[in-house]
Amino acid sequence: MTPDFFPADYIPILVQSVVALGFVVITMTLTHFMAGKRKKIHTLRKEENFECGIEVKGNARFPFSIKYFLIAILFVLFDVEIIFFYPWAINFKEFGWDGYLEMLVFLSFLLFGFFYIYKKGAFNWE
Repeated sequence: MTPDFFPADYIPILVQSVVALGFVVITMTLTHFMAGKRKKIHTLRKEENFECGIEVKGNARFPFSIKYFLIAILFVLFDVEIIFFYPWAINFKEFGWDGYLEMLVFLSFLLFGFFYIYKKGAFNWE
């Protein structure tokens, strides 16, 4: 055991975890017992999908292009990678030249991935 490790330092984390878990358990238990019991009446009108007050028209399971999902996933991927620039920019002076070169390597991988998906035609909507 190192002299820097004290189990008492983790007591606030344990207390916060117990309070959070206790809140969830108590809330779930109270809502279960406080909720009124009601009969379930199944009618065709009740089982219809409801979307913002608009009447249902046709089948909701029509095929559409996978490009929408591809763009969404690529946005999330590159957005998460860009988040890594913030801590680097905050600590730029402390990192020195080593940090600068490491960020250039990271940026080169990021740009390589971007140009790769561009060449593969991921951004073409046709």
